[in-house]
Amino acid sequence: MDGRKCVGHQVPCVGDGCPWPDPPHTSQQGVEDVSEQETKARRRLAEQLAAQKAAEAKRRRQAWAGAFAGIAVVAVLITVFVMVGQRGGDDAPEQAAGTPSAPAEATNEPAAPPAPQLPEGADPALGSKPTVTAGEGELKKLTVTPLIEGTGPKVKAGQSITTNYVGVFYKTGEEFDSSWERGQPATFPIGVGQVIPGWDKGLVGVNVGSRVQLDIPAEDAYGDGGGGRPAGPLRFVVDVLAAE
Repeated sequence: MDGRKCVGHQVPCVGDGCPWPDPPHTSQQGVEDVSEQETKARRRLAEQLAAQKAAEAKRRRQAWAGAFAGIAVVAVLITVFVMVGQRGGDDAPEQAAGTPSAPAEATNEPAAPPAPQLPEGADPALGSKPTVTAGEGELKKLTVTPLIEGTGPKVKAGQSITTNYVGVFYKTGEEFDSSWERGQPATFPIGVGQVIPGWDKGLVGVNVGSRVQLDIPAEDAYGDGGGGRPAGPLRFVVDVLAAE
């Protein structure tokens, strides 16, 4: 090793040759090419930045335009609602004055019971509940008074008859029983001791389709009562609807 240093290096050479290559030489033309490339790169960067700024400005303009359009739509809707509300308020008094509503009439009356099925050819009056009043004087014996004459067959002892009836106290006319209030006629055997004697005696022989009044003394009714039964003389108005 002779202690010489290679050109462009800080390490000593070994022998006559140098293991390190000499540094490259940069020509003037190369410097100019590099400078031109840098200029083009800066120009492209500037153009990209300008394009980005232009796009951002366009987006801001579009956003402002959308906001203004939304505000305009809201303003129009508010105006329409206000006008409609004012028009409705003006029309309401005229409608109320022109078409007053009638107050609902409250009623506590019970619904009328369904009309019974009447025998063929029967008087239509049998379809309505009769009005029964108190009797007069002292009742000494069973009295049968026809109110409507039926045209059907006569009731026979042992038959089952279908009736509508109203029962009241003979002296006061106070009602104590009624098939009309129950909404359906009553069916029972007649003339065989299944009902009070006044019914067995008073209804056998009556024509179907008849309405009869039975004034029954206490001995042919429930006597002095008891067990919640009506006491004393009684009055019944009975419609004979069927007999089988």
